[in-house]
Amino acid sequence: MGGRLLLVLGVAAIPAVAAGAQGATRTQDSVSAGTQPVTLAEAIRLAQQNSPATIAARGSVESGKIAVRTAYGSFLPSITANFGAGRQFTGTGSLTRVNSAGETVTIAGDKWNYSNSLGFSAQLFNFQNFPNLKAAKAEAAAATQGAVTESFTIALNVEQQFYASLSALESEQAARTQLAQAIQQLDASRRRVIAGAATASDSLTAVVQIANAQLALRTAQNARRDANATLTRLVGSSVPVSAALNDPEVTARDTIQIDSAAVVAQAMAAPNISQDVYLLAAAEQRRKAARAAYLPTINANYSRGGSGAGVYGFGNDPFIYTGQLNFSLSIPIFNGFQREGQLANAAINKANAAATLRDAKLAAQQLSVQYIDALRLGQEQVLVQTASIAAATENVRVVQQRYNLGLSTIVDLLTAQTTLNQAQANLIAARNTVRLATAQIEALIGQPLVTVTTGSNGVTR
Repeated sequence: MGGRLLLVLGVAAIPAVAAGAQGATRTQDSVSAGTQPVTLAEAIRLAQQNSPATIAARGSVESGKIAVRTAYGSFLPSITANFGAGRQFTGTGSLTRVNSAGETVTIAGDKWNYSNSLGFSAQLFNFQNFPNLKAAKAEAAAATQGAVTESFTIALNVEQQFYASLSALESEQAARTQLAQAIQQLDASRRRVIAGAATASDSLTAVVQIANAQLALRTAQNARRDANATLTRLVGSSVPVSAALNDPEVTARDTIQIDSAAVVAQAMAAPNISQDVYLLAAAEQRRKAARAAYLPTINANYSRGGSGAGVYGFGNDPFIYTGQLNFSLSIPIFNGFQREGQLANAAINKANAAATLRDAKLAAQQLSVQYIDALRLGQEQVLVQTASIAAATENVRVVQQRYNLGLSTIVDLLTAQTTLNQAQANLIAARNTVRLATAQIEALIGQPLVTVTTGSNGVTR
């Protein structure tokens, strides 16, 4: 009685399972519905164009250029032009002014007194200007290298989500295949149970297998949906985007070969290393500028101006102009230990910059080893898992035939199927490892691997 009840439950579960499989397929179709497929190159271009981080990096580059221009401007004189107009009343309808002879003259109240002047002010010599200019140039160069580093960091973030979307799609395809096989297995088990060649537990086990396949399918769909949402945000698109299939650039990354020594050498000369080198040079120049605060400065000023009733010196009442030239020497003696504080801070900044550069070089060596090992291990895993899938597929076929003939149990068949599913999952993970390691190496060395030929850095496609 119990076995017959299990048989009824197993048979009755078939319509519900089939409906669930169709629902999973519809869910899968909705994952990419309404999304715009983009290639990897297009996704990276959009992200580098729209990312707040890259926009800020480009702004830093422009700020650096302005700082250099300002540093050059410290060598140039300041020029000031003044124009004025006024009336001075001493009584109703009259005003007075002082003429060039020093006499007070009363003039009609409806007249204005005008003045103009032109002044020049320049630092003839300031020891701080030279190191400040060099520091500004170094900081501008560092900002340029920082922008390159940031662009590859953004590219790495995009690639992570792009590959996550592709991996989820591969998992979907594997889960759908697993689901179709489980449905076929359920039907075969049901027929064997009805014929008395198998127990009712075979059908129920097949039902569980279908449920697991549906769960794997929906898990992959959720993962792809999440990856697409993150990718959409990274590229700054108002329309949801998804990773395009069969992208040639992605295919090229799956079989890329590298020269370890060349990659390490490039990592040691990467944009982030160059940025730290420039920042250290700038810190040294700022320290020199702080020391120059103890030295005197030489200034010069010249001004020329005049005033009168004529409109700014034009007309029948020209101005009598006077000029003045001044030179000054300023010798700093004591300013409340401000110079000492600035010098100490400059020395600290230089020490910090040196430590940062040293750590960046060590990190480049460390990450080079890690990323290269991950890439090569992933490539080996791809080969192994590809062979494993071929072997597992053949094993499932043999066990399926043996089960149909009653020579093996449902447990044997499920074990073979589980081995195949795991090999497929391992292959997907290995491909993702290879792609991510390639992206990490590119971010580390600051240039794309798939567009560089052997001879420049030992990288081939």
